[in-house]
Amino acid sequence: MNTNGRDYLLACLAAIERAHPEDVEREILVLDNASEDGSAEAVRALGGEIHLIALERRTGKAENDSTLMKEAQGTYCLLLNEDSELRPGAVEALLAVMEREPKAAAATAQLLDSDGHPVPCAWRFPGVGTALAGAFFLHRRLTVQSVGRTVRSVDWAQSSALMVRREAAASVGYMDPDFFVYYDECDFAKRLREAGWHSLYVPDAEAVHHDQLSTDLAKGLPRIVEFHRNRDLYLRKHHGKAAALAVRVLTAWSYALRALAASLLPKQPAPVYRAHARQALFPNRGESLRDRAQRRASSSIRSAS
Repeated sequence: MNTNGRDYLLACLAAIERAHPEDVEREILVLDNASEDGSAEAVRALGGEIHLIALERRTGKAENDSTLMKEAQGTYCLLLNEDSELRPGAVEALLAVMEREPKAAAATAQLLDSDGHPVPCAWRFPGVGTALAGAFFLHRRLTVQSVGRTVRSVDWAQSSALMVRREAAASVGYMDPDFFVYYDECDFAKRLREAGWHSLYVPDAEAVHHDQLSTDLAKGLPRIVEFHRNRDLYLRKHHGKAAALAVRVLTAWSYALRALAASLLPKQPAPVYRAHARQALFPNRGESLRDRAQRRASSSIRSAS
């Protein structure tokens, strides 16, 4: 799934060619999310076996990943962001685990940053307990589950390089489009767990996930709004309003402390932490990525008229 990431997308497709095992049948689907950087044209120019779904109106990640899984014909769907690059051996490792465990609905590769260092990619389901861990700065120790060198069960995993059993996804109605981006895969994993499936972390499978996020608050504020708004949606959906309110307060507190510390240290993004603190406490304020996409679509319709 790609949104204005032409160069990353081409690198992702090239990595698929390098990493895909010759004895495994495949199809490649690219959903271009109304990009404005020539991404769709670049995919068309590649030709070959790629099935391009080019949207004219920007939609959310959950809806787009669901579209890809519904269109796919295989037993397994390997979801990739445009800025993800599979490493050789990743597909084989994920397939082996999924074949070995028939109740595994999803398996994540170990994500690496652009320099090749492992980054967290699987966590415990969010709730008051994980928010308390974050408030005491124990998040990495108590919440991150993508650790160790053996396959392990996890609550949920990031979908940047996530193999999904299509049968399991269909059994829960795929991803919930109410999550525009962020917490979509968390909600998906929660519903899969409730339906009797489980998710896995596979450290022998690796994929580079390039970090495109900016510390420029003017550019990043809609993402911050979207992040906290969707976390609040997840908590209200699965834990109720009281738990959601408690998590708002605890999360705002932890970001406020980070902002205070960052203001005393050089080259630290204190304004970004302050924005997170405000948004955690008041998730419905501000313009989110969904709001921006809808405003963009409305402007396009008016221009066409």
